[in-house]
Amino acid sequence: MCLCIEKIMNNPALPSNKAAAIRWNLVVSYDIDQALRQFLVSQGGGRKVDLSRFVEEAVKARILELAAAQAQQQNAGLSAEAVDQAIDEALNWTRQG
Repeated sequence: MCLCIEKIMNNPALPSNKAAAIRWNLVVSYDIDQALRQFLVSQGGGRKVDLSRFVEEAVKARILELAAAQAQQQNAGLSAEAVDQAIDEALNWTRQG
């Protein structure tokens, strides 16, 4: 897969690059391209924005999946009670902050 990233500013007046869109030029197989486009059309979409939204959601889901797998691996040696305690501490910290 080839991945080239080009910054695209939607609005130069925005205070932060976090609000800007980033353009990705991706190379995928013909079969994947056709399957995805057919899927998007079957869901009532098919516009460029639908493709971008689908890719963004897929990337977010994959990042979450990998982060969860990494957390499970890092916590494999801990007891269930220790994991529950760490979760409770993190939730309390988040609620206070």
